Amino acid sequence: MLILVLYLAGLAVLVIASVALIGRRLHNRTKAMLEPYLFILPVFLLLLLLFGYPLVSSSIMAFQNYNLTDPKNIRFNGIDNFRKLFSDKDIGLVIRNSFAYVILSVSGQFLLGLILALALRKNFRFRGVYQGIVFLPWAFSSFVIGIMFRWSFNGEYGVVNDLLFKLKLIGASVAWLGTPGLSLLVVILAMIWMGIPFFAIMIMAALQSIPANTFEAAEVDGCGPIRKFFSITLPYIKPTIIVTILLRTIWIFNSFDMIVVITGGGPASTSQTLPSYMYTRAFSSYDFGLAATLGLILMAVLAVYAVVFLRTTKYNKAGEF
Repeated sequence: MLILVLYLAGLAVLVIASVALIGRRLHNRTKAMLEPYLFILPVFLLLLLLFGYPLVSSSIMAFQNYNLTDPKNIRFNGIDNFRKLFSDKDIGLVIRNSFAYVILSVSGQFLLGLILALALRKNFRFRGVYQGIVFLPWAFSSFVIGIMFRWSFNGEYGVVNDLLFKLKLIGASVAWLGTPGLSLLVVILAMIWMGIPFFAIMIMAALQSIPANTFEAAEVDGCGPIRKFFSITLPYIKPTIIVTILLRTIWIFNSFDMIVVITGGGPASTSQTLPSYMYTRAFSSYDFGLAATLGLILMAVLAVYAVVFLRTTKYNKAGEF
C-alpha cells in the first residue's frame, strides 16, 4: 500500500510540474522544441498511472507464491511458477486452442468483412438498411453475444438444433457445448460474428479514399474486376488491412469473456485459451502467482508478434509499406 501511495504521489508531482512548465514563458526556440513533449507528458503520465503500476505489480507477483487460499505463505519463489505452468497437463491443449481460436477468428472476420465492405461500397436500394444489419453485432457487448450463442447452441432447447432437425440434417440432438472440438467451434463462430463489422467499417473507410478516376482509367485500359481488385483496390487498402489485422489479433488473443460465458472453458478444458485459463487460475483456484505468470508470458508473446508482424509486412514509421 505504501508503494502505491508513493507511486501516485510521484506521478502527481510530475503532472503538476509538466502543467506548470507548459504555462511558463520559455525562450521561443526552446518552447518550440519542448512544447509538443510537454503537452504529451500529462497523458503519458496518466497512462503510466493506469498501466505502469499494475504491470510492475503483476510482474513481481509472477515470481511469488501468491495463493489466496494460503495468504500467510506469500513469498518469493523464483521461477517455480513457470515450472508449475509448463508441467501442467492441460497447457499444451490450451496453447493449441489459443492459436486455433485466434487464427480462425481473425481469418473469418477479415474475409467476411472484406466481402461485405466491397458489396456495400456500391449504391443500391436499401443500402443503408443492409449497412445497419451488418454493423449490428458491433453494438452488442461480448457478454450479450455470449449469452445469445449459449442459448442458441444449447443441446436441449437451442434454436440451432431445432433448425437442423427441420432441415433433416441431424437425427438426434447435438451437444454443441458439451462435445470437445464443437464447443471451441461455437466460440469461434460467435467471435467471427461479433468482429465482422470492425473489418467491414475499417475497409469501407479505406475504400472511400480510392480516387474514382483510378478505376475509370483502369476500365479504359480494359482491366476486369479481378485485375482492378488486385492492382488498385488491394494496394490502396493494404495499410488498413495490416493495422486492423494486428489490432484484432491482439484483442482476440487477450479476450476471455466470450469463452467464459459460452462454455466456461469446458468440457475438460477443451475450449480453454491462455486468457481464459489465466482467469480460471486467478478466480477459481485463487492462484494469482500462476495467473500473473501467464499474463507475463502473454504480454511477451504479443510484443514479439507485433514486432515480427510489422517487420514482415514492412510497415515503417511513416505508416507506409
